Amino acid sequence: MAVIRFYEELNDFLKVEKRKKDYFVISAPGQSVKDLIEGENVPHTEVDLILVNGESVDFSFPVRENDRISVYPVFESFNIKNITRLRPLPLRISRFILDVNLGKLARYLRFSGFDSLYRNNYEDSEIARISSEEERIVLTRDRGLLKRSIISRGYWIRSQSPAVQYREVMRRFDLSYSQEHWSRCTRCNGELIIAEKSKIIEKIPEKTSQHYSAFKICTSCGKIYWKGIHYENFLNMVNPSNN
Repeated sequence: MAVIRFYEELNDFLKVEKRKKDYFVISAPGQSVKDLIEGENVPHTEVDLILVNGESVDFSFPVRENDRISVYPVFESFNIKNITRLRPLPLRISRFILDVNLGKLARYLRFSGFDSLYRNNYEDSEIARISSEEERIVLTRDRGLLKRSIISRGYWIRSQSPAVQYREVMRRFDLSYSQEHWSRCTRCNGELIIAEKSKIIEKIPEKTSQHYSAFKICTSCGKIYWKGIHYENFLNMVNPSNN
């Protein structure tokens, strides 16, 4: 038997009676701390630091009788409001792959310029493989998916509201300085490039051509974009502070 405690948002995965306190867990002989943690329904992708009896250990550490285990969440963002930034954007490039339940979130992330793979028929094994091969962060409402060993970075989406989910991801991964609206196709995730109006005028509605002069086109699927009412609605939805 060992004593374990989970900190901060890791408590979201626990039953109410286990949250924010030490409690006893029974471990099998030679059981790894990773298996013990996931046995408590906490995906390893959400964990950044494990202390056993005050010493840092990795996931393979075998739990022993009377060990005291402290488990801390991934530190993706920090409160650096009053710190001088050395560069306008973070060095980390965040790329995502989303499960089948997060189609609207994928569109919102693409709208803000984030490389976000999504299909409504992805198998869990396919998501895990692509995440590992392309070093993509898995976003999911399925905690079980994040327990797959080949996934190194992932996040369990708490909210069921797409707009709230978007803001949740932005906070979690500190992405507010990385947005590039109108740079990626919301339909297929392809990159947008500037399109000359004269070359696409036959493909856009007549009223649109009368009121707009700046257009972009997706390099993958050919969809044409302009900053009309849909753009403004999207902007207000993902960034309500603009209202």
